[in-house]
Amino acid sequence: MYTVYGQAISGNCYKLKLCLSQLRLPFRWVELDILAGATHTPEFLIMNPNGQVPVLGIDAETYLPESNAGLCYLADGTHLFPSEKLPRARVLQWLFWEQNSHEPWVAGARFILKMAGGGPEHQARLAICHKRGVEALDRLELRLGLYPFLTGDSYTIADLALYAYTHVADEGGFDMKRYPAIRTWLDRVAAQPDHVKMLEA
Repeated sequence: MYTVYGQAISGNCYKLKLCLSQLRLPFRWVELDILAGATHTPEFLIMNPNGQVPVLGIDAETYLPESNAGLCYLADGTHLFPSEKLPRARVLQWLFWEQNSHEPWVAGARFILKMAGGGPEHQARLAICHKRGVEALDRLELRLGLYPFLTGDSYTIADLALYAYTHVADEGGFDMKRYPAIRTWLDRVAAQPDHVKMLEA
């Protein structure tokens, strides 16, 4: 059985939970309080020297950090991750983009407002997150105005990865009323078989 070491409120951790659920793979969830230093204990740093969640426990001695690496591992050989060379690369393209151009800003704004208190000391950083986050959401809106899913007609882990923080972007102060194509896509992803909510047990 897989084990996910994570924090339920984290979109990156939610990705693994959602993927495991949609693939109907049994797993155990270990909740960690990152603000209390749970990811910097000697025990955790053995699993991930970067001191971040999530970590996918594959067996008693094998651990895989990084949410999108976990998605690729879990979905390999399934309908969520194409085996053909170019479609597979298209999925990877969006996974790389998510971590570089979307997650730092959309998730960053949410962290500031939802977990760090959104005080005056965070306002300069929050402004940057909002500017860059809007740029990312604008690109998503453009893409999803053309295709039902990010890589075309099929739901993949690219959609799963981008869904994780986009569906709670309003918690980061983003006005999602501006994005009708994204909102329709969010509903489409939520309607996929075996979908589970972020904080669903």
